[in-house]
Amino acid sequence: MERGISRAWEGLTEGWRELLTRSNGALTRFARAETKKPSAGARSELPEFPQWALLASEAWETAHAAIVRIELPGLKRADIQVSIDRGVLRIRGEKRSAGGLRGRTYHLMERAFGRFERTIALPHNIDTKNADVTYEDGVLTVIVPKTEPTPPRHLPIG
Repeated sequence: MERGISRAWEGLTEGWRELLTRSNGALTRFARAETKKPSAGARSELPEFPQWALLASEAWETAHAAIVRIELPGLKRADIQVSIDRGVLRIRGEKRSAGGLRGRTYHLMERAFGRFERTIALPHNIDTKNADVTYEDGVLTVIVPKTEPTPPRHLPIG
């Protein structure tokens, strides 16, 4: 039995390491606006929303551009701000909760709401003036052309 518990613990530990490795910055903190807390001894009817969520993304470059895609489900275009400063792509936004939370009894609450910010480093040779940003089906895509193409180099093995 002890061996089984040890294997289960190792599996759980390995799973957490894998999650942290793969998420590499995708774990994003959501800051909520201050709300009135219930008085001492009173029980809040509202659920405690998670403060952290994964905003899955991918970033790659070609010879001519740097491309970033980030999943922002449930957000409206008006709730997203995108900027590039000193080679860093900054995505800010606010995910709002649908109203009418009172009167509900939650059994599970994994969705985070509130303001968030993600930053992603870009290559140094980019043309920020000609960046293209689109948002479709909950996915934000940023394409930033390079100032000069940089095709991949094949290096000889010595």
